[in-house]
Amino acid sequence: FSSVDNIQNEPGEPIAYLNQNWIDLEAPHGHHKKTPAPVISKKSQHKAEWRAAYLRAYPLQGRTVPPKRSEIANMPSQTYDNVWMPAPEKVDHRNFVTSDQCLGCHDAGSTGLQFDMTALDAESGKLLNLSPYATWRTSPMGLAGRDPIFFSQLASETQTFHKESAETVETVCLGCHAALGQRQSQIDHYAQSGDCGSFPREALNQVGLGLAEGVDVAAFAALGRDGISCMTCHQMAVGKAASEAAAKLDDNTCAKQRQDTLNPHATGFARTFTGSFLMADEKVIYGPHKNLKKTPMKNALGLNPTTSSGISSSEMCGTCHTVHLPVLHRGETVAHIYEQTTFAEWAFSDFRDGVSLYSDSLPSGQGSKWVSCAGCHMRDKRLTESKVASIQEVSNFPAASFMGSAENLDLERRKDYAPHTLVGLNAFLVSMARQFPELLGLRSQDPMMVAKGLDPAAATERFIYETAMNDTADISIGAIHQSNKALSVDVRVNNKVGHKFPSGVGFRRAFITFEVLDSNGAVLWASGRTDSIGRLVGPDDNPIAGEVWWGPNCTVPPDRLKRPHQPHFKQISKEHQAQIYQSLSAAPPNRDTVSCGDDAKPEGSLTTSFLSICSEVKDNRLLPDGYLSLAERTAISTALGADARLAESAGSVAVDDDPDYAGGGPGGDSLIYEVPIDQIKGVPESVRARLYYQSIPPFYLQDRYCTAEGQDTDRLYWLAENLDLSGTPAEGWKLLVADTKPVSIK
Repeated sequence: FSSVDNIQNEPGEPIAYLNQNWIDLEAPHGHHKKTPAPVISKKSQHKAEWRAAYLRAYPLQGRTVPPKRSEIANMPSQTYDNVWMPAPEKVDHRNFVTSDQCLGCHDAGSTGLQFDMTALDAESGKLLNLSPYATWRTSPMGLAGRDPIFFSQLASETQTFHKESAETVETVCLGCHAALGQRQSQIDHYAQSGDCGSFPREALNQVGLGLAEGVDVAAFAALGRDGISCMTCHQMAVGKAASEAAAKLDDNTCAKQRQDTLNPHATGFARTFTGSFLMADEKVIYGPHKNLKKTPMKNALGLNPTTSSGISSSEMCGTCHTVHLPVLHRGETVAHIYEQTTFAEWAFSDFRDGVSLYSDSLPSGQGSKWVSCAGCHMRDKRLTESKVASIQEVSNFPAASFMGSAENLDLERRKDYAPHTLVGLNAFLVSMARQFPELLGLRSQDPMMVAKGLDPAAATERFIYETAMNDTADISIGAIHQSNKALSVDVRVNNKVGHKFPSGVGFRRAFITFEVLDSNGAVLWASGRTDSIGRLVGPDDNPIAGEVWWGPNCTVPPDRLKRPHQPHFKQISKEHQAQIYQSLSAAPPNRDTVSCGDDAKPEGSLTTSFLSICSEVKDNRLLPDGYLSLAERTAISTALGADARLAESAGSVAVDDDPDYAGGGPGGDSLIYEVPIDQIKGVPESVRARLYYQSIPPFYLQDRYCTAEGQDTDRLYWLAENLDLSGTPAEGWKLLVADTKPVSIK
């Protein structure tokens, strides 16, 4: 980039700039904010009580004392997650790159002069970074390769639930959570040896220059820790034509083997379930917009930006958010089940778009409220129009020699700008990332905005809280009747999302806290009350049935095979009864020959294992609006390339013929609280109902701590023990979704 234009007596005119020496500049500051060691305030009575209750409630397998911070290794720093595009002449097969190759343009503030993709945050006075990189980086998608909850689950799967199949389990699970690392590892392994190999958990610990057997295992680790990274979605082959072309590429050989293993009888779109999608040509990068400016990305990464309808289709999300897994029992596959059906739930609801890129229109057509996945999970009212990158443009940058033309460089503002917020309600994960970035190997500042911007993790927390309170569900109190025998109160919960609530992994749950209050607001009677660590308790403050899965010192309770839990209620009249919206599954029984599937009778104990779901015990999660009948769902399932099992799995279980689960109408649930007058200790003045959500409920945490040992288990234990949620909507280990406030009974 040398030029003689500015040299005296040389040809050409010198470039003149406005003298800006008079501007009072800030003193230089470092770009790496020091992360202080987390301090647990000894003055905080609230925090002390929380920790004491936590330690009493959660024994830890193999330990008599809880882990100390000094005993837990930090995850490798993001600084090591750096895999770049090699020189063209050195490329002999596909090479994925990490997100740091994208942030130079697709993060806000990277030029230091323009701040597109931002909005002023009135609360902090800083800029809210709504760029694709910043919003994705601290979302559950961006954190997937460092998710301490996931890694603790994986430890349970490989140490206790399926020790004899550990290698297979890790490769399957990391195929989603560490997608590019697993893919690159298998592509390179296949090129060398002719088989796909495995991708173990330990592979993600490699840093530096990790060369082994001619391949760069450190690159696999960096790509894996990058989570569900940029190229995962932006090179995905979505649709019939794209998938058929991708199937001819050698790079997809191992992905096709994954399809054969996980979706053996599926066709079309259903072949891609459980993250078994194929990748498009290695030089293509997909985006949703037309009139693309291709020069910057071609020059920077050698990639060809290409318009694709697949990148904005809900099927791109559905490939990972429909999880079809084998049921493993004593090292053998005894069945296949649907562990998650979030995409299918949407496709069966009034929010469906009624189309598929793998066929034409789907049966039942478009729903009256149709909206895509991105329409909910990639929007922010604070910024609806923006450029999608921050680069050196002709129109807004100082002049320079050898600069390209405005036609090739100047970007247009997109009216359908889509921040990559990609959040649900997993507030606990994001709060862990914000409060303990060093432990998870995360940066504490955005690398481009640094001190000018709000911490992206804090912004993501806020997105989650806003989603919970504004876009998830409503709760209301209807008719109230009081007699000399009982106080009867109608309560209604309305589901506002386009799939079941809760959805996703089966251990998520929501519950109602219903209270009868006196004139001073004191609680006289309550269903669904919790203790300080989020366990549902009765009037004696002891956990109710289903809250405790393990005894003292991780001993097996005598009633394990009775599968204690809270059933679905249409009427509640006792304080130790609680309405919990959840999915519960049973493991195979402890014998050689077992029968598993949607119609199987529960015989084993309750399980949190993804690969032990032999039968369904309960699924009363709130249906979305306009949920279709089984026959209609089956027709759509068939058109998607699945079978009737997908339609059946997306139904409800053990709801006692509750008409709210018949489908077709408004999504939600109604129930009656019939409170005996003789149980109300005082004069009732008002009633109140609240809806709470727990992404990782107490019973789930207890199952993690009693089914695995080691760093990944200890890390989650310490994080949950020290996480400070006081003063947030998630205080008390429960995220507030909706609240009626006190309603007078008179």
